[in-house]
Amino acid sequence: MKVIVPLIIGLIFSACNYADMGGMFVVNESVNERFEQSLEANKLNGNTELIVTVDDYNIAVMADVHIGGTENFDKAIQLVKGSNTTALVLNGDICNGNAYDYDSLEQHLPKKADLMYFMLAGNHELYFGGWNEYYSRFGSSSYYFSVKTPTASDFYICLDSGSGTLGSKQLNWFKELLENSRNNYRRCIVFTHNNLYRNRHTLSTNPTNEELLVLTELFAKYKVDMVVTGHDHFKNVIKLGNTTHITINALHDGFMYAGYFQLNIKEGQLSYEFVDL
Repeated sequence: MKVIVPLIIGLIFSACNYADMGGMFVVNESVNERFEQSLEANKLNGNTELIVTVDDYNIAVMADVHIGGTENFDKAIQLVKGSNTTALVLNGDICNGNAYDYDSLEQHLPKKADLMYFMLAGNHELYFGGWNEYYSRFGSSSYYFSVKTPTASDFYICLDSGSGTLGSKQLNWFKELLENSRNNYRRCIVFTHNNLYRNRHTLSTNPTNEELLVLTELFAKYKVDMVVTGHDHFKNVIKLGNTTHITINALHDGFMYAGYFQLNIKEGQLSYEFVDL
C-alpha cells in the first residue's frame, strides 16, 4: 500500500482532471455561469474581425504551457512573431489559476499591436479561484472572431470546455451560431481546450457520449473544417467525415515533445503543421 498510494496520487496529479478533487482544485463556477459572464463581455467588447491584405495567412495555436516556467513559451512567441502570423490562439492551460500565475502570464504575453492573440480558459485557468482572475483580465472564454482576406472570410469559434463539458447554454449558443452564421464564411475552425477524442487511456475528462454525439452531428451538418484542442499534451490527428480533429503538443517547460500548432490558409485551402521547439 505504501507503494501503490503514492503512485495513484502521482497519476492523478499528472493528468489534467483536478476539478473534482476538492480543496484547492475546486472550480467554483459552473460552465453555464461562466458562459453567461462571457456573453456579457461579448456585449461590451464585440467580435473581432481581422483584415489581411493577402489571400494567404496563418494562425498559431499554443496550449498547456502551465506557467510557472516560461522558457518554452517565450521561445515559441518569438518564433511566431518572426513568421508573419496573423493571430495567436492560446488554447487553455496557459497558466495555473493563481493570481501570481496570471501576473506572470501577462508579463510574457506579446503586445496585441505586435501579435494579436485570443485567449480561452482550460481547466487549469479555473483552479485556485482562477476564473475571476481570467475574467477580469481577458473577459470572455466563449466567442468568435473572423479573418477577412481580399477574396473571402473565415470563421473561428472559441468554446469554454474547462469543466469537461460545454454545458447546455453554451451548446445551444454554438448551435445557433452555426445555424445563423456559418454560411457567411468560407472556412470554419473551432478552438476548445478539452480534446473531444483521444487515442490513449488517460485519467482526464472528456465530454459525455451524448454531448459528443450532438457535437459530431453539428460539425458534419455545418461543415466545420477543423477542431483544435489541447489538454492531452500529446499531438494527435483524427479525421471524422470532413472534420479534422487536432490535439496539439503541450508547451510546458521540461516536456520533451514541446511545440505549438500552425494552421495555414493558402489559395483557400486549409493545411496545418506541428512546430517542434
